[in-house]
Amino acid sequence: MTTNANLAALSAAGVSVWLDDLSRTRITSGNLAELAATRSVVGVTTNPTIFAGALTKGTEYDAQVAEIAHRGGDAHEAIRLITTDDVRSACDVLRPQYEASGGVDGRVSIEVDPTLSGDTAQTSAQAVDLWQTVDRPNLFIKIPATVPSLPAITATIAEGISVNVTLIFSVDRHRKVIEAYLAGLEKAAAAGHKLSKIYSVASFFVSRVDSEIDARLTEIGTDAALALKGKAGLANARLAYAAYVEVFGGGGVEPSERWQELAAKGANVQRPLWASTGVKDPAYPDTLYITELVAPHTVNTMPEKTMEAVADHGVVTGDTISGTAAASQQVFDSLVEAGIDLGDVFAVLETEGVEKFEVSWSELADAITAQLAAAQADSTRTAD
Repeated sequence: MTTNANLAALSAAGVSVWLDDLSRTRITSGNLAELAATRSVVGVTTNPTIFAGALTKGTEYDAQVAEIAHRGGDAHEAIRLITTDDVRSACDVLRPQYEASGGVDGRVSIEVDPTLSGDTAQTSAQAVDLWQTVDRPNLFIKIPATVPSLPAITATIAEGISVNVTLIFSVDRHRKVIEAYLAGLEKAAAAGHKLSKIYSVASFFVSRVDSEIDARLTEIGTDAALALKGKAGLANARLAYAAYVEVFGGGGVEPSERWQELAAKGANVQRPLWASTGVKDPAYPDTLYITELVAPHTVNTMPEKTMEAVADHGVVTGDTISGTAAASQQVFDSLVEAGIDLGDVFAVLETEGVEKFEVSWSELADAITAQLAAAQADSTRTAD
């Protein structure tokens, strides 16, 4: 199988290509392994919405649902078993990429129950449980970057567990996520964990920022406001990368003293991950959030449709982030001048993000409950 040149160029520029999707069919059919071979895929992200879609389509899960129903399991147990089985299998598929990258990639993410995002203790406890249940070194536990979850991120890292911090919308929150990671590493070191075994990414959402801000710019309606449409998402992500460089260094910038001390103990940088990279507005290029967010030590997790767009006509010209901080800040200054309340934008996006995952989780639980009931009814009829 031939590797696609465009995605290979993206990878060569320092961007790890991850797939934002997972299903049992992708694993059993060999599709995930094929994407690793032909599309440079070295990671997978999941969320409740993705699992809801996978678990409510087709027949791949029928036998396992029937087995769980037969022994009286409930929807909570079914979701936990099915999702961890899929993630474990995906980890095994990507184990060669994990080994080849020295542990950096070959990663598969599984998210804690989003309904726990306001409970630090329960989030931490479930993160440990998922880590032990999947039992693969190339796992990432996804924890949302809500304020109540920041201590859970630190606590989970302190246990020696690798974390994908998700639902980051603002640079200010990104800085707090970096702080939570560093604090976790310091505690992990004090507890005797090998820092070289702990990895993390900070998932910064991109297209949703444009969707929310573009709608507000359209409502304002001035020429100055309309001229800013489609610029906020990239500017926000580029400023997030600048915040990453301030701490971890790169491009001639010295890392912070705090990071240098941790790096001397074997710690790994917390890479920025660009999430929500499928273009929502058809007026924009369908590869916008890929080719315009290229920089070393980053990850881009893509829906398959976006990945195929890059494979077909994406033009990778090298680093498109470094050196853009000043211009990106000017975009944000102009947004404020145009009347955009950025604090409100980010608060709305975070609230909606958590709510969307909670709704998907609820829909998933309802669907599984119905499937379990149907399987139990079939079992009763067969017994009669």
